[in-house]
Amino acid sequence: MSRALIVSRPQITGLPVSVIAELAADLGPLWASQRLQRLTGRPRVRAVGAGARYKLVFVDRLLAALVHLRHGVTHDVLACWFGVNRSTVTRAINEIRPLLAQRGCQVEPGHRLRTLAEVIEYLRSSGRTAIIDATEVRVRRPAAGTEGRDRFVSGKSKQNAIKALVITNAQGRLLFAGALRPGSCPDITQARDAGLVDLLRERDGLEILADAGYQGLGAQTGGQVMTPPHRKFKKNVPPWWEEMFTQRRRAHASRRIRVEHGIAHLKNWRALARHHGRRELLDEIVRAVAGLASEGQTARPCSVATA
Repeated sequence: MSRALIVSRPQITGLPVSVIAELAADLGPLWASQRLQRLTGRPRVRAVGAGARYKLVFVDRLLAALVHLRHGVTHDVLACWFGVNRSTVTRAINEIRPLLAQRGCQVEPGHRLRTLAEVIEYLRSSGRTAIIDATEVRVRRPAAGTEGRDRFVSGKSKQNAIKALVITNAQGRLLFAGALRPGSCPDITQARDAGLVDLLRERDGLEILADAGYQGLGAQTGGQVMTPPHRKFKKNVPPWWEEMFTQRRRAHASRRIRVEHGIAHLKNWRALARHHGRRELLDEIVRAVAGLASEGQTARPCSVATA
């Protein structure tokens, strides 16, 4: 009954039935292969396949992981839904989440992007515009006395957070999410540490829109990263220049705003609204949610931006 209810209502997982069926078909063999490798990779007394059968089959494990990522449902509640122990649900989610993270973002049927290098190559070959930004995910405060405890305090929100780099196309479709850094890391430093500057030096003719937090990347990438214009006059500003400056900033903001729509698709998943678990798992969760959100965007195409 739990399986039928979850599959029949897309609002529970945020995914249509066709996407869930595709996930089950793609991840099922991978999960079975990893399970067999785990069973045969250690000395055994009984033969492989002996003993009690799993009470939680693969499809139920996948659905439990999706519901947990989408709504942040606790393992205890999921265990009641599926009629198993809490430890079984915890083990199931820990098995499914890495498989979801390895899928990458789907840009079109049969084409996925998993790394930043693949994103840049895709933009170069397609000639499309991209938008870059960073989003923060609130995390638990590190314990007192922990080395580097203050690194997680965001200068923007004044809260403990981890920052994720997000890249979308001009319509807001997710292309990449990852390259996590502590909340105190500036946006431009995060992009440099992720290798964006080095990747763009090897490519020409790209157009990547960014906000004022990335000012300086344009000069390092040959103008491929476009940021809002600088304010040149501080006093006695000519009226004609102020009007032109405002129009240019508004035009840039109207094109760049689509990345906020892509980030909103990520934050619709409760696992990224606020992370209550271990910070070491957040990178895996971000990549898994980004892949699932891109699946939903592909199933429901984004509206095309008009000039």
